[in-house]
Amino acid sequence: MLDQPVDTTARKAWLSLLATSPEGRASELLENLNLDTSFELLRAPEIGTVMVRGRAGGTGTPFNLGEATVTRCSLTLASGEVGHGYVQGRRKTDAQSAALIDALMQTAIAPDLQRHVLDPLQEEKQTDRQARAAKAAATKVEFFTMVRGEDQ
Repeated sequence: MLDQPVDTTARKAWLSLLATSPEGRASELLENLNLDTSFELLRAPEIGTVMVRGRAGGTGTPFNLGEATVTRCSLTLASGEVGHGYVQGRRKTDAQSAALIDALMQTAIAPDLQRHVLDPLQEEKQTDRQARAAKAAATKVEFFTMVRGEDQ
C-alpha cells in the first residue's frame, strides 16, 4: 500500500475515464502490461440500473429523466487496496478491469499504469472529441443579411 493517501480528485478523474472508455479497451491495455495480479472479488460484476436526473435548461428543477443500465464491481488486491469500477451498459469484464485498475493505481505501480493505460485512454478520448467537434463544425451554417437597395 502507498504511505500517502490517494488524491481523491485524481481518483475521480481516472474512474471517470475508465467508466467512459470504449468497450474492452481498458482490459486490452491492462493485459499488454502482463502484470501478475491476484485479487479477491468483494462484489462480483453485477448489472443494475441507476436513475438519470436532468434539469430543464440546465438550471431548473431536477426531474427524473429515465434509467440507465450500469455494471459495477469491487475487489481487493492481496496487498489490501480496494478498487471499484462502474461502467455504463452490460459490460462485466470492463467493470472488473476498471476495479482492478483503480486498486492498482493505489499501489507503487501507479506511474506505469498512468503511462501505459490511462494516458492512452485519455489521448484516444481527446482524439475522438476533436473528431466529433470537426464533424459538427463542418455542418455549421453561417447566416448573413444582404442590404437591399430600397432600404436606403
